Amino acid sequence: MLTGVVTFLLLIIALLAVPVTLTFQMSWQQVLQGDIKLLWLFGLVRIRLPSFKPESSIPEGDEQAKIISRFERSSGNKLNGFAVVRQKSFRRRIIRFIRDCWQAIHKRDVSLRIRIGLGDPADTGQLWAVVGPVAGILSTAKEASIEIVPEFLDETFELDSSGNVRLIPLQMIYLTAGLLLSPPVWQGIRQMRAVD
Repeated sequence: MLTGVVTFLLLIIALLAVPVTLTFQMSWQQVLQGDIKLLWLFGLVRIRLPSFKPESSIPEGDEQAKIISRFERSSGNKLNGFAVVRQKSFRRRIIRFIRDCWQAIHKRDVSLRIRIGLGDPADTGQLWAVVGPVAGILSTAKEASIEIVPEFLDETFELDSSGNVRLIPLQMIYLTAGLLLSPPVWQGIRQMRAVD
């Protein structure tokens, strides 16, 4: 029984140690569009995720009013996450996690363009306290072309990305577990709950 469990765990670990290759092309200009292909087990497993296509119909009248009022209610809370952003240790831990993930991924022909704004310059500035250093780190990468810019006047999110990346799932699980078990992250979660 114990031998079977150990063998099963070793098999799972061995499978998670096999690299996964993702080829992607995605954009977001009010709607998400894209194409993602996944190769695993050295090409034996090939998965093509469903393409994202813009919806043909745009909501009108009452339906559009419901969407707008729902958005206004959700944005009325002003993103309690900003209380976390003010914590220096939390910011450093998140930036370190992103840097470690970036270094763990093997990139080829990666291009990423993001424009982001929250509508309120103060809120965008607080968001940029985290995003700015990450954007600076990523913009210096030789193996990719990364550009993330803030939009202080309008509420916007625009994305245009493409590329080919290879990662080892076991390594990404290790990095994510390290993030989730770190004290600054738990302090940040407690801070968010205190603001609620």
